[in-house]
Amino acid sequence: MSVDLSRKTSLLTTLCWVAAVPCAVWALVRALGLDYGPIIQLIAFTPYVTGGTLVVAALTLALRRWWAAGLAVLAAVALTAMVLPRALPDPDRGAGGGPALRVMATNVLGGGADLDALMELIRGHQVDVLAIQEFTPEVEAGLESRGLAAILPYRQLNPIFSAAGSALYSRYPMTDAGVREHPSEFTQAYGTLTVPGAVPVVAESVHPMAPWGAPVLDDWRVDLHNEPRATPDGPPRILLGDFNSTLDHSPLRDLIASGYRDAADATGKGLTGTWPYDGSPIPPVQLDHVLVDERIRVESMEILDLPGSDHRPVFAELSLPRAG
Repeated sequence: MSVDLSRKTSLLTTLCWVAAVPCAVWALVRALGLDYGPIIQLIAFTPYVTGGTLVVAALTLALRRWWAAGLAVLAAVALTAMVLPRALPDPDRGAGGGPALRVMATNVLGGGADLDALMELIRGHQVDVLAIQEFTPEVEAGLESRGLAAILPYRQLNPIFSAAGSALYSRYPMTDAGVREHPSEFTQAYGTLTVPGAVPVVAESVHPMAPWGAPVLDDWRVDLHNEPRATPDGPPRILLGDFNSTLDHSPLRDLIASGYRDAADATGKGLTGTWPYDGSPIPPVQLDHVLVDERIRVESMEILDLPGSDHRPVFAELSLPRAG
């Protein structure tokens, strides 16, 4: 009997270690930014792993496997510290103080999205700036026929028969407009907006390559590295769109660290998923973001729904710095 009990005890201890060690490894990889190879795809699910790590910590403590429990608790504390702040509103949302600007970004799935529903979102939220990813000639024609030009008359468009197309529409005059071409051939429309009473603001419709597999992982990293950094001595920037990365990806965190603020993170909505929403069994993660220069204030942020797309649109109301 004592031999059987010893074997069961040993097996239970082994199982506790088998559960605790991966949690600790995950926390270490996330903390050190070691997201390379297949880890790039997996690291997006860190919020879910954090929940699982808390369960492992509780179970190992309950079973009194103290060494394994200690490791699991350390991992749980580390992961929680990295993830939980996204669910808490930030008391510092930026300076702002000037005119309001309402911005929205949406991936239209190469024309699969319901354009009537998109127009309802634009009108209902009184959108001033619209960034579209996977913008095709059919989407351009469909929005024109639905009267978008009367609402957002200024634009920089790059329709392409693929996921690489991009568009930026504005209620306000747009100058110095153009299209950024990534090495991956994905494109990003951009322009400088002149909002009455505010300093000029540069907006860009962001869409780097998706890290869907080994052949494109380098492209994904290069595209994110090429995104424009915030410059405190230049015009404030707004980057909005499908970043194909979460706050658990080190390249996105590096971009934000240059002087941006993530609108969802600032408003306590950083754990709300935006992809996939097409019936896929993949747990949703937040790939779509609104990043604003720290001189811009985030007043509010919403994650919306758009039938026909696998992404949810992101909407933010911002307060710009005053001119002069």
